[in-house]
Formats: sequence, structure tokens, C-alpha cells
Amino acid sequence: MANKRATGDATGASAAVAAAQTGFEDILGPRSRWTPKQRSRAGQLIQYALIAAVVLVVALLANWETISHQILSIEGLKKAGPLIWPAMQRTLLYTVSAFAVSVCLAVVLALMKLSKVRLNRVLATGYIEFFRGIPALLWIMAVAYGIPLALGVKIPGVTLKAAIALGMVSAAYLAESLRAGIQAVPKGQIEAAHSLGMSHAKTLRLVVLPQAIRIVLPPLTNEIILLTKDTSLVYVIGLTTADYELTKAARESLAAPVGGLTSLFAIGACYLLITVPLSMVVRRMERTGNERANR
Repeated sequence: MANKRATGDATGASAAVAAAQTGFEDILGPRSRWTPKQRSRAGQLIQYALIAAVVLVVALLANWETISHQILSIEGLKKAGPLIWPAMQRTLLYTVSAFAVSVCLAVVLALMKLSKVRLNRVLATGYIEFFRGIPALLWIMAVAYGIPLALGVKIPGVTLKAAIALGMVSAAYLAESLRAGIQAVPKGQIEAAHSLGMSHAKTLRLVVLPQAIRIVLPPLTNEIILLTKDTSLVYVIGLTTADYELTKAARESLAAPVGGLTSLFAIGACYLLITVPLSMVVRRMERTGNERANR
């Protein structure tokens, strides 16, 4: 009986494949005569059919009543709305301030890594390995609570704490990208700058760093996007309503009896509004730079 059932299943599957193949042959002609372009088109049709089938299955299995009341609720969006816009502004502020700290530290660390002084290289390597090896959440807590307690200093404001903590962690990753970008600048350009009478510092500022930044533009963008998402960790500092970033604002809206999950999707859309245009701008800058380089 089992063998007959297996045979029947195999026969049914073979029949389905044969029917699909016949359908493609009706559209594209006999398979033996397909051109590479027709084969490519058949593959695309199969992919579209699979995607449509998955979307249809998900749509049929979804509980649309629950989705409309808890996930895509207009009432929930109205309740979360007053928190979302200020939280988005604070998220942008935390990101920009942390990125400013990150770039300044990363330039110093990259130059230290390329220094002829061994102590500079050792210190930069130790910094990079340390901050790439510990969680960002742990360092945020250390900056907010541990360092002020140990040194007897007070770091004022959530923005400054977030900028220092996130910027120091980000600098460890960005420094390696900048170092690689500096090393990728042709040595002939540096020698030409020196032959024109430029000092080492002026050559670095006017010739090397601008080209290095253009080379590392993609990882630079990735770091900004990661920083934007890492601002969600600032909640451990202890935020007042005026200091809420996007994720904290979403958490506060989850307890709503109606539309509690709507805020999560609204916050996700806000993150996309920040990161997607940034990626588009950078891709445009890359294309422009490549076009100029090919002229």
C-alpha cells in the first residue's frame, strides 16, 4: 500500500512538472528550440510564480482581524504619533553627534596605526581590538555609570553620553576602513605633493584624506546606518520622555489595549526613512565619482 501511495505521489508530481513544462512550451515554444534568452525568461517566470504563491499563502493564513486591530490600527497610530516625531528628532541628534565623535577618533586612530612609532601602533591596535570585542550596550552603561563613578566626574546630558559611548565604539570599526583607504591612495600623488613643497600635514589634509574618504564611502555609510540603529541602546542610560529615541517610544506604546503593535511598524518605517535615502544618496555619489574617474 505504501509503495502504491509513493508511486501515486511520484506520478502526480511528474504530471505537475509535465503540465508546467507544457505551459512554458505553449508560451516559449518547444523546449529543445529555446534560445538562451527564452531560457532566462522561463527562469524569471518560475521565480515570479513562486513569489506569487508564497504571497498568496501568507495572505490566506494571516489573521486579518487581529492585524487590523493590533498591528495596522489607525487608533494606535494616533496614540503613538505624539511620541514618534520628537523621538525621530532625538534619534537623528544621537546619530549625528556620535558620528562626529567617531570620525574624529577614527582619523586619529588610523594615523596612529600607520605611524612609524611603535607605541602609537600598539595603542591604536589595543583600542580597536578592545572596542570591537565588547558589546556596545556594555560600554554605554560604563560611560553612563561606571566612568563617572570611578573618576568622580559628571557627564551632562543624554546626548553627550550617547555621543561619547557610541562614537568611541564606532571609531574602532571606522578607523580600520580609513586606514585601508589611506593606504589605497597612490604613493605617486603623495610624492608629487611633496615635490610641490607641501608639508606632510598639508599633503595629508588636502591630498590623502579627501581621496581616502571617497574610497571608504560605502563602509562610511554602513557605519552611519549602524549608528542610527545602535541609538536604540541608549535606553539603558535612563531616559525621560523628552529624551526618548525611536525604539523607546515604541516600547512605551506597546501597552496600549488597541493598536499596541502599530507603533513597532511605525518606528520601523521611521528608521527606513532615515537609512534608505542615505543609502540612495551615497550610491548616487559613488556613481558620480566613478563617472568622473573614468573620464
